[in-house]
Amino acid sequence: MGERLTRSDVEKIQEEINHRKLVVRPKALEDVKEARAQGDLSENFEYYAAKRFNRQNESRINYLEKMLKTAQLISDESESDEVGLNDTVTLYFEDDDEEEVYRLVTSIRGNSMEGRISIESPLGKAIRGRKEGETVFVAVNGRSGYNVTVRKIEKTGEEEGDHIRSY
Repeated sequence: MGERLTRSDVEKIQEEINHRKLVVRPKALEDVKEARAQGDLSENFEYYAAKRFNRQNESRINYLEKMLKTAQLISDESESDEVGLNDTVTLYFEDDDEEEVYRLVTSIRGNSMEGRISIESPLGKAIRGRKEGETVFVAVNGRSGYNVTVRKIEKTGEEEGDHIRSY
């Protein structure tokens, strides 16, 4: 089983693949060709840099295409009163006596530093499908964890600025 992706995720991945194939690939190949034409390849930094960039681009294309082939398509729909994909939630962490706001997203868009947590993370798994006021235990490993209370759910949907992570 591969990544769990929404239709929007699949579209964004396909857009990146197309951009890399139609725009980045020709530019990268042209850069390699120009650097090769400069002469002695043994001391030609531009040639090695161009080749490296070309390999990275091809690697990213292969990675994304493989991800699409093995992806499991999921729905981003949820009940109006429960935490679902692309919803913004305010959580109360009992141990820290603090509230934090997160958006629940698929793993390829997750970035905890930007307030986006993955549905595959322990916190994402614990709160998905929960209702306002519910307190859940977030298991970090087999023996420990913490309690968190869902204080507020906003049906924000997908945002324009969401992007897929690079590797």
